[in-house]
Amino acid sequence: MLRDNPEVDRLRQLAQWLDRHAAECLARVDAWVVSSLPVPTGLLARVWPDPAWQGALRDLVVLGDDPAEPGFLRDVTDAGDLRVVNLDGETVRLSPASATLPHPVRLPDLADLREFADELDVTQRIEQLHRGTWGKPTDLRDRDTTVTDFRGTTVPNRLAARAATLGFRVSGSQVTCPVWEAGRTVEAALRFDEDYWDSEATLGTLSWPLVDGPTLRLIKVGPVAWSEGMRMATALSGAVTGTGRKA
Repeated sequence: MLRDNPEVDRLRQLAQWLDRHAAECLARVDAWVVSSLPVPTGLLARVWPDPAWQGALRDLVVLGDDPAEPGFLRDVTDAGDLRVVNLDGETVRLSPASATLPHPVRLPDLADLREFADELDVTQRIEQLHRGTWGKPTDLRDRDTTVTDFRGTTVPNRLAARAATLGFRVSGSQVTCPVWEAGRTVEAALRFDEDYWDSEATLGTLSWPLVDGPTLRLIKVGPVAWSEGMRMATALSGAVTGTGRKA
């Protein structure tokens, strides 16, 4: 039978590897967006010829040496130059030593970029411009360390499977999302009851502990960590997202 042919099996294994590779590229670029850390343009030049990397990177908003001039990434040359479309609709070449793929809460022109992306019919493989974002309330109390908005919410489907599908980690009785911000790793942590493997789970409080460190007071949580924690909790609870869509 054809399915028993060794060549067919090799092709099947190759297809599976390509799928895993594409998923790994998307996950890595998503991590770059969340961290907003500078990425060496020499590295971008090395990975750009790979269709999986190119698909993950193309049309993301990038910043070069001038943080006030964002553009949509369209090409990377062998020398590491970036070809981007700026907000004037012009294709320009940037030659920075590194480039940043900023988290949307760090984009002051986010509304303009979203509108321009729609005009250009831009499709991003990574949620950047249309990533749900949440601003930190201004009336937080100084000593508070937890958000209770999601406490008591019942999740009917298997929470662990849903969390894994969305790219979050499950450890013990909490779902976590690590965020590198301000030179340290913060883990947004959403607690839940212990029966999540069987049928349904009840969500608890949301907090932001440092990795191997204390839990931060809410007023000390950075804007990216706050937004990503709220995004995680909203997605798992099935509430309305930061872009107005149901999770």
